[in-house]
Amino acid sequence: MPPRQVYLDNNATTQVAPEVLEAMLPFFKDLYGNPSSMHAFGGQVAQHVQQARERVAALLNAHPDEILFTSCGTESDNHAIKGVLEAHPEKRHLVTTKVEHPAVLNVCRYLAKHHGYRLTELPVDRRGNLDLDQVAAALTPDTALLSVMTANNETGTLFPIEKIGAIAREKGVTFHTDAVQAAGKLPLDMARLPVDLLSISGHKLHAPKGIGVLYIRRGTRIMPFMHGGHQERGRRAGTENVPYIVGLGRACELARVELFEETNRLRQLRDRLEQGLLARIPSTHINGNPDWRLPNTTNLGFEYIEGEAILLHLSAAGIAASSGSACTSGSLEPSHVLMAMEVPFTYAHGSVRFSLSKYNTDQDIDYVLATLPGIVQKLRDMSPFYPKDAPRVVETAS
Repeated sequence: MPPRQVYLDNNATTQVAPEVLEAMLPFFKDLYGNPSSMHAFGGQVAQHVQQARERVAALLNAHPDEILFTSCGTESDNHAIKGVLEAHPEKRHLVTTKVEHPAVLNVCRYLAKHHGYRLTELPVDRRGNLDLDQVAAALTPDTALLSVMTANNETGTLFPIEKIGAIAREKGVTFHTDAVQAAGKLPLDMARLPVDLLSISGHKLHAPKGIGVLYIRRGTRIMPFMHGGHQERGRRAGTENVPYIVGLGRACELARVELFEETNRLRQLRDRLEQGLLARIPSTHINGNPDWRLPNTTNLGFEYIEGEAILLHLSAAGIAASSGSACTSGSLEPSHVLMAMEVPFTYAHGSVRFSLSKYNTDQDIDYVLATLPGIVQKLRDMSPFYPKDAPRVVETAS
């Protein structure tokens, strides 16, 4: 067994917080009523669903009736995109970016290929930043929807959502943002941000898998994604997943209380990990914008070796990390995000993402700093691309 287990893949999924699990448990046993039932047994459950809705709304500084519960971030993204298009049948143009999560990018590509929509995929620069002039130029009277993520799941790079939303509003275009990675890590103030639709996934902020949210600003034209009963004010049919809704509400409450303190702590841990690895391992580069990104995320490219090999050795040492999105981890191709950023192939192929959570400690960072440099040097010594006279890793105590 490895001497320590260190989980640094929190952008893929997070541990369910003990407080969240505790809040959920009564709804699997004692409070099992259907919240849509007319009797008091169901009515008391409906009150807890409403409380959860209010807690999610509080995290976003939104109105509770703007919160729609879904099964996950992917459903939220699909509902936003397809629901807006159905509500605007006269418009046939979509705009997104080349670095979106597959839950957005693949939906847009599907609609373009099979339903005849015109799709514009905006490029990014070497740091993963958008050109706002290109955003404005892409929007036309035929544009039904602009979808730009708040934070990139692979690099952590942030997009200027407030400025992008202002451009969309000036052009009369509905604006959706996938905020799955940002919720609970950054302040999201819907009273201030010019965003019409926003997606959240519970398992990214210490709630369970299988619950999400689509924020829908009042007055936004959108059609239901699922039809049937009257649940969610007629916007999503199906009996509510009460335990998970309650769990997400509690997770959002915790995130709101802990946000600023945890943001600063995670940034300090992330920076110590990143700076320590850069100092110890030559020919290593930060992928993304180091000055404007999520506080918990670093994506590093290690030249001359493959990211998959690094991950296998890290896993054997008890360290969990990622080469990019968990939704594309079965692919051996370099990340579409890094390719869109035109990261050199040798770095892109050897890239690893480390993403932290509130459960990570200084001891976790110490262990990675003591373990990873040796792994990288071992793999480079076996690589035919590694120059034999190149600088070697710096073996120092953590």
